[in-house]
Amino acid sequence: MQSKYKVGLLRLNLLLAALLPALMAPASGNLTEALLLWMAAGWLAVSAALVEFSHRRPALVPWQLLPSLLLTALLFTAPERFPLWLWAWAALVMLPQPGWMSGLNLLLAALSWYWLARAMPPEQAAFAGTVLAALLLLGFSRSRDLAPLRGVARRRAHLVPGLRLWPRAQLSRDLSRERSRVHRDGVHGELLLLRTGRHRFWPQAQRLCTFTRSFEHCYRLDGRTLAALLLSPDAEQAEGRRTELLAQMGPVRRLRTTPLDQVVSLAEECRALEHQPGAASVQQGVEHV
Repeated sequence: MQSKYKVGLLRLNLLLAALLPALMAPASGNLTEALLLWMAAGWLAVSAALVEFSHRRPALVPWQLLPSLLLTALLFTAPERFPLWLWAWAALVMLPQPGWMSGLNLLLAALSWYWLARAMPPEQAAFAGTVLAALLLLGFSRSRDLAPLRGVARRRAHLVPGLRLWPRAQLSRDLSRERSRVHRDGVHGELLLLRTGRHRFWPQAQRLCTFTRSFEHCYRLDGRTLAALLLSPDAEQAEGRRTELLAQMGPVRRLRTTPLDQVVSLAEECRALEHQPGAASVQQGVEHV
């Protein structure tokens, strides 16, 4: 199944799920409960609208944390109306999330069970706790199994559709390959590092991809740093081309260019860019550091 159909099905499921709290909100017994239900419906609806808007950056932690807080608030506010929602914790622990958030979800699930168990007979409370623990264990186990796949997806998330923009890990792999090409073909290759502001990062990334050649890859190192591997027949033509490229790019905060045969490692080049003088002006650093 193509991914666009999977996204469409996920969006439909989220919208249908948003209908449930939206229909329950008008019949709520108090204002707090109604507000929580409307917030839950809003979260699901906005998540459905933004389900494809994850190609630039991973989901924000506050956005992931909101459903856990809403579920806890609902169970504490009206436990007699939403006892079945206790089992939703098993689904929440399966969401992509850092380890500390998984621990927080487990803690909130335990607190929610304790709050509901106060009104149950001891045997029912024990049974509910056992079932919840088993579901949480299954959900957490499933989340750990999917962690490697999510890591790959997170690294690929920086590759914006339509742009030749690759993640930092790809540059580390490409450096050795491009060095071999330079020696084999007798051309001049260089690593170009550009530091820009966060608010100008994506426009600059688009310009860099537009004004470099189709066989030259561009990279996102972090939220402010871009890189490109440039190939030219010789060093003189490389300098002229670099000057033209920077004129098209506009002002950048820092610049560093290093011939590929002088690049020891990407980490060293990034440190050199960080500590070179003139952080607010364009720098040309072709020396080996």
